[in-house]
Amino acid sequence: MSFRRPFPLALSTVCTVAALTAMSAALAATPASVVSAVDGASPAAASATTAADDSGPAYGPELQGFNYPAPVERFTFTSQGVPLQMAYMDVKPAHANGRTVVLLHGKNFCAATWDATIHRLSDAGYRVIAPDQIGFCKSSKPEHYQYSFQQLARNTNALLESLGVHHATVVGHSTGGMLAVRYALMYPQATQQLVLVNPIGLEDWKAKGVPSLAVDEWYQRELKTSADGIRRYEQNTYYAGQWRADYEPWVQMLAGMYRGPGKQIVAWNSALLYDMIYTQPVVYEFGQLQMPTLLLIGQKDTTAIGKDAAPPAVRAKLGRYPELGRAAAQAIAHATLVEFAGLGHAPQMQDPDAFHKALLEGLAAVPANR
Repeated sequence: MSFRRPFPLALSTVCTVAALTAMSAALAATPASVVSAVDGASPAAASATTAADDSGPAYGPELQGFNYPAPVERFTFTSQGVPLQMAYMDVKPAHANGRTVVLLHGKNFCAATWDATIHRLSDAGYRVIAPDQIGFCKSSKPEHYQYSFQQLARNTNALLESLGVHHATVVGHSTGGMLAVRYALMYPQATQQLVLVNPIGLEDWKAKGVPSLAVDEWYQRELKTSADGIRRYEQNTYYAGQWRADYEPWVQMLAGMYRGPGKQIVAWNSALLYDMIYTQPVVYEFGQLQMPTLLLIGQKDTTAIGKDAAPPAVRAKLGRYPELGRAAAQAIAHATLVEFAGLGHAPQMQDPDAFHKALLEGLAAVPANR
């Protein structure tokens, strides 16, 4: 496999509001039985069982052509002998309270999906730094990279050090939750507070019987990614069967990279990242976390990596977030658990008001000088 060729910038196209509204309305009317049939472990898995709707914008391999809610800056560094660029937003508040919050996105998310959270935190006086990890969104996608949560944590710490940030509250969502845990374990003195938003990795899928998929298998699955598959997967898993028009831009954000000229390198990095997630559990180390930890858990979440490849008996036992969240709260020494009864994998997007109220209250409970 070779990706040794220059990647042109995205072919920037625009979806009309009418088209997005029509797609959202159609999906909102989808029977629950149909949605449940595509409850896979990834958007690619859902794509394999649904008819692809591939109309929409095409973006470059570093998400060229997709606008972020704040200016995007780039941290240039060398890792594993490869020159890389890590895209990030650094939003400084009008009236600073002296604290910094670092937002770590999930596997099928980008820094841009923290849009509402960035604004709420900034309005409350927090400096907000939201990076795209290497392999994701607007950051570099190397041809060869040994992905590990340790490496991503080191990259993130190097970024923060370059910005003069030595203490921060680290907020991780989904896969970003696994990364946030690893970061807190590696840099406990730099982690003022840990916030986990429906993190994956609250269970060890391999130990529970989910079969291993080779990177090449993940790659072939990722090449099948479509907007329709992403949309159906997100409706079922992220939003507890609900759908609204304001979710659609995030579908197009992801699908656009698979329509663009860098589809292969995007899919290859995604495959490597899925292998990282599956093979590097953090659940066994929760007892080592000593900083104040806030768990914000949507109870309707069912996310589990590789679930669609597991036998039915195993699949039925995976992704039980009410149980997983409570077990995590018991394992972490200074944990506070907030449960959102009707919300799924992305409570910050599904019910921003309830989520941000709980987040801001949880942040305020930790002294600024801790």
